[in-house]
Amino acid sequence: MPATFTRHQAETERKDPGFGGKPPLDRRPTGGGGGDDNWDSRPSGRRGPRELLIRYRLGVFSGLAGDFVFFAVLVSAFFVRQTAGHIDASENYVSDWHPLSVPPILWINTAILLLSSVTMETARRQLFHEIDIMEEWLGLGRPAVRRAAPWLIATILLGCLFLAGQWIAWQQLAQQGLFFSTNPNSHFFYLVTGTHGFHLLLGLGALLFALIAMFRLKRVEMRQIAIDCTAWYWHAMGLFWIFIFALLTIQ
Repeated sequence: MPATFTRHQAETERKDPGFGGKPPLDRRPTGGGGGDDNWDSRPSGRRGPRELLIRYRLGVFSGLAGDFVFFAVLVSAFFVRQTAGHIDASENYVSDWHPLSVPPILWINTAILLLSSVTMETARRQLFHEIDIMEEWLGLGRPAVRRAAPWLIATILLGCLFLAGQWIAWQQLAQQGLFFSTNPNSHFFYLVTGTHGFHLLLGLGALLFALIAMFRLKRVEMRQIAIDCTAWYWHAMGLFWIFIFALLTIQ
């Protein structure tokens, strides 16, 4: 007996914003959203693309939660150390914390990192355009990849500029005689900016992997997952830096 489709099912198919090209239900791209009403239609033992996206995102968020706790511990140590001091020979309490002038280049760095977050999000959104995904499923090439690649490359270049700016900032402090062990303030500055720089370097590695994945991976949903998870990590590093930079400027 041939399969029949109700009007409700047809309307659902047309209004579903999360998928393009209408491939088999278990192989549909993630679409960055979409409902879970078709998960039960996939073959037994196979995860749907939307479910895969959620699982990968949860993995990224779990790692970012650990980073958040780590940075929170650093900030707590900052406030504790800021109030520390000693008693001098005249029995006067002297603070060990010496204010440090933030290198002006860090303002430029902040703007660069914010701009890179914009280019990263633009690249992510390009991979989730339904009409582009539909064209790929119809065998008309990979327009989404062509549009996303320049934005992803721009993000990589901006990330490299940010790290170069951080190095220049450290050099400027060194020229002022402020090194890692000079005083508690310079110690904290090098520690927190170096830690963030290391995390951003990992993010650049993820960006390079995502760029390669866009051209090498054949499955649409896996390319989307690679870009989506990298974007969430990159945005988190931007937010962490805003918090760190605000802390450095108001000390």
